[in-house]
Amino acid sequence: MRLLATVAFTLTLSLVSSIEAQQGTVGAPANGGIRNAPLSDYEGVYAYQGGTLLTMVATDSTLFAVIDGAKYPLRSIGADRFLNGGGDTVPFRRAPGGEVSGFVERAVFFPRRTRGIDPAVAADVRAVPRPLGKNGVVASYRYATPPDIGDGIATGNAEKAGFDTAMIGGIVRRVVDGAYPDVHSILVYRGGKLVIEEYFYGYDRDRPHQMRSATKSVVSALVGIAIDRGLIANENELVRKRLPYTSYANPDPRKDALTLRDFLTMQSGLACDDWDGKSPGNESRVYPSQDWVKFVLDLPMIAQPGTHGSYCSGGVAVAGRIVERATGKPLPVFAQENLFTPLGIRAGDVRWNYTLSSSNAATFSQLYLRPRDMLKLGILFQQHGNWKGRQVISREWVTRSTGEWSTVGDQKYGYFWWHQWVMPSSPNGPRRVDMIVATGNGGQKIFLVPSLDLIVVLTGGNYNTQTPAMSILSKDLLPALLR
Repeated sequence: MRLLATVAFTLTLSLVSSIEAQQGTVGAPANGGIRNAPLSDYEGVYAYQGGTLLTMVATDSTLFAVIDGAKYPLRSIGADRFLNGGGDTVPFRRAPGGEVSGFVERAVFFPRRTRGIDPAVAADVRAVPRPLGKNGVVASYRYATPPDIGDGIATGNAEKAGFDTAMIGGIVRRVVDGAYPDVHSILVYRGGKLVIEEYFYGYDRDRPHQMRSATKSVVSALVGIAIDRGLIANENELVRKRLPYTSYANPDPRKDALTLRDFLTMQSGLACDDWDGKSPGNESRVYPSQDWVKFVLDLPMIAQPGTHGSYCSGGVAVAGRIVERATGKPLPVFAQENLFTPLGIRAGDVRWNYTLSSSNAATFSQLYLRPRDMLKLGILFQQHGNWKGRQVISREWVTRSTGEWSTVGDQKYGYFWWHQWVMPSSPNGPRRVDMIVATGNGGQKIFLVPSLDLIVVLTGGNYNTQTPAMSILSKDLLPALLR
């Protein structure tokens, strides 16, 4: 099976070269470009979408565009032109005096505001996986049992949970030497205890991390809690009855039949597909709009609701807004009161700007959680919604939301939860292992593996590129348990 890279809440600096063909010199350097210019020429803080800022940071070999902590590599192709990870051309402009003045995206010029950059942003980009010793090498790895910090997560020894510490050291070594690039954290929970907890590139257990599309699975949980509390009757409620809009563009009687469940299962039937760059509802078109929910519901219908799965990030905005209107509270407030606080997740450890408009175009209304708090969500679902004797989410909702209700790409899909499987080696040959997964661009993962009493949380910085998360799971962790 081809395991698709789950791309959601995806930022792409899609500066297409066709802009220059269409608009003459728009996007081209004013003086024809400077070939082999030092990468430091482009460093600085630039204006960007939704009133946010973008920082260009150079290392010895690569220029990175950094937005809200996420870095995107740009490869020089000469004359003030770069390629991003998607193969799009990124042209810079220079002022008459030769200074870089900005860049162009989709015919919009984004000026450089300052040449200076925040030292903390630069330090993140230039961080090494582990601190170097006096001799310039990383100290030898020694496994240590994760500490019990009183956050409600029990800890234990990895060997007692079935993991060879030499195997763990091998994972760490491959992160350090770049074979597993840009992994920020690895947490492994088995037998009711956190047994592996490793951090890299300056990240630690106290730093909230971008969750990208793993946020969707949290929104699914909040839909369930609202239903559990009787604020929404069930997932089959009609969307039109829960939202204030009196009419939609592209009127179609099928829109009247749209249910909350159609969005949870990615089967709305709307022309919304993030994996198709030409789709009218591709997320790159949703985020610049003033009202993401209205934008999505204004899209043309191309299929009967509930019959065809296509990956539509805009759908999570519809589901989240329905919860907000049903509860009378902003989604982050409802989440804190009814999900995070019961799990012992403090408000000060959560970042969530859920403004569903262009003001959030660069950060996608995503949730930021600490890796241990991501693990708590995994434990909650693995324990059928129960946390330390309290039923935070009904068992019935956990069962329904993690069921198989649609197919998106070549994978089964629940209510904003994925079903994936891998074939790790075992003494009797490859063995299929099924997983329920919350996943986000860059390597943000919560793997639930009920058959092995296992939960794995990973975070990373492989935005818009291949993440090693699946390799860590299928080549290292799972074979160790199947031996």
